[in-house]
Amino acid sequence: MHHEEEPSNLVALVERSIDLFPNKPLFGTKNRQGEYEWLTYGEVGERIDRVRAGLAQSGVGRNDAVGIIAGNRTEWAVAAFAAFGLGAWFVPMYESERPETWRYVIADSGLTVLFVANEEIRQKVDEIAGDIPTLKKVIIIDGAGDDSLGSLEEVGEKTPVPSLRPDPGEIAVLIYTSGTTGNPKGVLLSHGNLTSNSHAGRKMYPELAEGGVSLSILPWAHSYGQTAELYTIIYLGGSIGFVGSIDTFANDIQKVRPTWLIAVPRVFNTIYNDVWRTVNARGGAAKLIFTAGLKAAEKKRLHDSHDESAVMAETIFTLCDRIAFRKIRDRLGGRLLGAMTASATMNPDIARFFFDIGIHLYDCYGLTETSPAVTMNASFDYRLGTVGKPIEGVRLVIDTSVTASDDDSGEIIVYGPNVMQGYHNKPEETRKVITDDGGFRTGDCGVIDRDGFLRITGRIKEQYKLENGKYVFPGNLEEDINCISSVESAMIYGEGRPYNIVLVVPDEDAVRRYAIENDVPVEKSTMYENDAVRAMIYEAIVDHLRERYASYEIPRKILIVEDPFTRENGMLTQTLKLKRRMVVEKYRERIEALYET
Repeated sequence: MHHEEEPSNLVALVERSIDLFPNKPLFGTKNRQGEYEWLTYGEVGERIDRVRAGLAQSGVGRNDAVGIIAGNRTEWAVAAFAAFGLGAWFVPMYESERPETWRYVIADSGLTVLFVANEEIRQKVDEIAGDIPTLKKVIIIDGAGDDSLGSLEEVGEKTPVPSLRPDPGEIAVLIYTSGTTGNPKGVLLSHGNLTSNSHAGRKMYPELAEGGVSLSILPWAHSYGQTAELYTIIYLGGSIGFVGSIDTFANDIQKVRPTWLIAVPRVFNTIYNDVWRTVNARGGAAKLIFTAGLKAAEKKRLHDSHDESAVMAETIFTLCDRIAFRKIRDRLGGRLLGAMTASATMNPDIARFFFDIGIHLYDCYGLTETSPAVTMNASFDYRLGTVGKPIEGVRLVIDTSVTASDDDSGEIIVYGPNVMQGYHNKPEETRKVITDDGGFRTGDCGVIDRDGFLRITGRIKEQYKLENGKYVFPGNLEEDINCISSVESAMIYGEGRPYNIVLVVPDEDAVRRYAIENDVPVEKSTMYENDAVRAMIYEAIVDHLRERYASYEIPRKILIVEDPFTRENGMLTQTLKLKRRMVVEKYRERIEALYET
């Protein structure tokens, strides 16, 4: 039986930190001049009190649903904690989501009040949600007038309403998963689900006891950003600066100077490729020193030096750190201790690279339905290439009966206080994934090694069989291919076929450099159709995969596609997962042509 650790609800969690750290900076937002302005815990607490009272005056009470369509910002957190303080559910949505999805979520959740970022979103909501009877009020964050957040706060200031403390089992958030097919499913997460997950997670990183500083780059509309960043950093008394956009990331990280990041592997894959692109371009002595420094750093990490070589390794490392590694760390603000990465397993080679230059990356694993953390590599107990050990209170069972693997891998079943309360309005869907004894069937395939570390081997839904009867997990192949400098993104295809092929969106800058160096016309369409360019990318893929995968898994042919896989064109979900069916439909004729030649 799990013992609830206090605080066991999100209202008590935020109010504890407001009392403990009233004058510490909490949220940092860029002003029009591009500089960060910070609000303290005490100032944010005052806004939560005003918005909570304003919502109460609007009729919001226990078990009502309050929604938001906005990116990460101070008002997102204020609205959430205000709703929690009334015993209401909070229902986040993405600004970039399709209006039809907004409509489904608003209707399915029974929203009574909806916060929107701006007037543009308000107009779209009016068009698609005017006939939903539960929706009584839309509040514009960046707006003026009676429907603005400012007006709501003015009302709340005149009529204060004390917060209530929900029980751990009461629902806190309803998060809709962005499914690759059909309507999204609403995941019901309780206060106890989220607080227990936050408590267990922070214990894996004792160096964060003082809170530190984060640059917020992952959406709080997903449970990963909420639990790992928002709730945990607030509990610890840390600070969160908001990234302006992906285009301003490099500048924003210099200004916020984070000590910790909640991230996905793609962030560090990009930095890694940029570093090596620069090193290879310089070549000569600079490249020799850099690679020697990495070898020396590896010796230090592995404690693989005898007395004489240890001194030499230390000397080489110190030199290279001064002229190269420190510059990379400075690009990331100069204070970054490490990062928690999830959504996909970090390529071990890239993880080792960052460890060796002084930035520690810790792979974790979880799902929306598990609040989200299931396993983590702790700063004091980690193994690169795995997603760590189960967090406190969580137990795993590997069901080998549902997979076609030759090893001991099977479906991961999760037990613990992090398991969701169910899917909203979908009892049949809930019964499919919750076992009779309360476990959650993840749909992911994994294996636990002798020391208790979990390694993810694939997604059961994505597993397919080649014509020769061999099974393939495409996700792992794709993650490794995406680490190649000439590749922006990739998709493996081959179900029922004699062999795999790979669809590749090239990294345009990398391919253009190759084209210039090899007298290939640099016009985009011509460049991608060039046989030498295709051969260069394909050979890099094969060389990269050869040591990690069986020959039948490695793609035999390549299809270069110009259009990137994005959320906007329907090829990615909001959490950046491939919508495979959509990609196949778009390129079906070209795929068939590859198998015919």
